[in-house]
Amino acid sequence: MKKGDADDPKGLIFEAYRIEGILKSECRTIFLDWALSLPVEVDTSAVLRRLIEKHGGAEDTHPMTEVMTEGLAGMAAPRRRGGWRARPRD
Repeated sequence: MKKGDADDPKGLIFEAYRIEGILKSECRTIFLDWALSLPVEVDTSAVLRRLIEKHGGAEDTHPMTEVMTEGLAGMAAPRRRGGWRARPRD
């Protein structure tokens, strides 16, 4: 894979896999930067699945694979609305 494609515009995920001894906390920071670099209209779940397949695979124990897998699972979980929208109306 070349650095900087549609799924990884800045090549951040690609580079994370090349850093020897990278920590999970560092991968989380990279993941956040990656997520913020994607266009709003992109299906992030589909992109994450492609990146996991491309870089990690099912048996991979790299911290970035773990972070992306957690991100994918977190996107599927429903979120409760807070604030005034969650309050009962009279």
